[in-house]
Amino acid sequence: MAPKDNFSIQASLYKKFRPTYPAALYQHLRALVHHHDLAWDCGTGNGQVAVELANFFTHVHATDISEKQLQQAPSSDRITYHLLPAERTTFPDATFDLITVGQAVHWFDFDAFYAEVTRVAKPNALLALWGYGLLSISPEIDALLQHFYTQTVGPFWDFERSYIDERYATLPFPFKEEPAFTGAITTHWSISDLEGYLNSWSSVQAYIREKGENPVVSLIQQVKGVWPEEEGKEVQFPIFSRMGRIKK
Repeated sequence: MAPKDNFSIQASLYKKFRPTYPAALYQHLRALVHHHDLAWDCGTGNGQVAVELANFFTHVHATDISEKQLQQAPSSDRITYHLLPAERTTFPDATFDLITVGQAVHWFDFDAFYAEVTRVAKPNALLALWGYGLLSISPEIDALLQHFYTQTVGPFWDFERSYIDERYATLPFPFKEEPAFTGAITTHWSISDLEGYLNSWSSVQAYIREKGENPVVSLIQQVKGVWPEEEGKEVQFPIFSRMGRIKK
C-alpha cells in the first residue's frame, strides 16, 4: 500500500500556520539521548524538528514522502533531506542515536516502520514519537471548534486521526518505555492565524474536494461573534508522546 500524503497540496499553509514545539521538548530529548552524533527526523515535513535537532546533533537526516513539504524546509550544512518513506530507507544498519517522529507516526505502517527503526538504530538509541491534540482558546471558541472538528469535518478525517484523539495511548509500541514528555504548545494568534491553521487540516481539504466549498469560512464568521478581530488570544495545543529505548 502506498503511504498517504495528505499535506503536499497545502504545504505552504502547513509551514506558515502549523505550531512549533516548545524548547522543553528538545531539552527532554537531549536528556534521554546517550550520544549526539546522528539523528533521523522521520516525517520531517517542512523541517522544523530537524532544525532544532541540528542544534545538538553533529548531523541530522530528515525524511518525508512529500517533495512539496521538503521544498519548504530550510537548508543547513548539518541537515540532509531525503525523499523517502518511513518504512524503507537507504540508511546503513546501526546508524542513529535518536529517531524522532512529530505528529506523523499515525500515518505509518507500524510493523514495517518499527522494523526499519530497529535496523537503523544504534543499540540503546531512543525512539521519540509525539503529537498534539485539538487546540484550546476559550470556552466559547472551544465549543465552536469542537463541533467543527467532530461534526462538520469529522467524517472527513482519515481513520488514523483516532490515534491523535487517543493521545497515542493505543499506538502499538514494542520498545522499552522511557519517561514521556507532556506539556503544551503555547502561542498567540489573531483570527486570521486560526483561519490559516484550520485550512491546513487534511479533513478541511477533503471536505473542499468533495463539496466544493470551504467550511472554514462559516466557522470563522461564528468565531468573530465571540472574538473581536483586532484582538490576539493565547492558543494552547496539548502535547503527548511515547519514548522508547531500542534494545539490541
